[in-house]
Amino acid sequence: MLPLRDENPTRRVPFVNYGLITLNVLVFLWQLSLGARGEAVFYRMALVPLEVTSGFDLGDVRSIFTSMFMHAGLAHLLGNMLYLWIFGDNVEDALGHGRYLFFYLGGGIAAILTHIFLYPFSQVPTVGASGAIAATLGAYLLLFPHRRVVTLIPFGFFIQVARIPAVIVLGMWFLLQLVEGVLSLGMGALGGVAFWAHIGGFVFGMLVGPRLRLRERPQIYWEEWGRW
Repeated sequence: MLPLRDENPTRRVPFVNYGLITLNVLVFLWQLSLGARGEAVFYRMALVPLEVTSGFDLGDVRSIFTSMFMHAGLAHLLGNMLYLWIFGDNVEDALGHGRYLFFYLGGGIAAILTHIFLYPFSQVPTVGASGAIAATLGAYLLLFPHRRVVTLIPFGFFIQVARIPAVIVLGMWFLLQLVEGVLSLGMGALGGVAFWAHIGGFVFGMLVGPRLRLRERPQIYWEEWGRW
């Protein structure tokens, strides 16, 4: 299933979400502009679990954050930004701009720490915003479970577009990550998708996101001319 958009209007302009998308795109364009130096810079700014577990230093702290805004290719970038575009604006609307930013970064850190915990000796560079975005998906699942998501569903050579509740779309996404993550446990981190980073971010989002939701001020109606 591929989500295309949700039916969930926002009350606030999600400028933090727009900024995160813009930053991810600009970093990717910067990666492309490096040319022959790109591979060396990629390895220096990506997260390598073994470098963290073998001796934590300032460079490792930096890589935790820089890796969250780097991508391994155009398809990686577009897939992540699609999910962030669809679901991030509503989570920002519910949490508020400042809380959403800290929540997003916290989700990315939680995802990275989950990956390091399970693969402490991996030397495979890890990059991508998917851990932080997974946290956004986890929060959306609990905040807006019944909102409809317009989703592309392939059936062999046929394609169906359906309006599906978010709890089903995101629940199936998480189930897929969980199944793939369990299957990958005995294989070690050999490259590819960091499923457990997604799982860690998603669980963080479910636990923390709803607790950060803004409490709207109660609307007070004043009696005027005998009417409310």
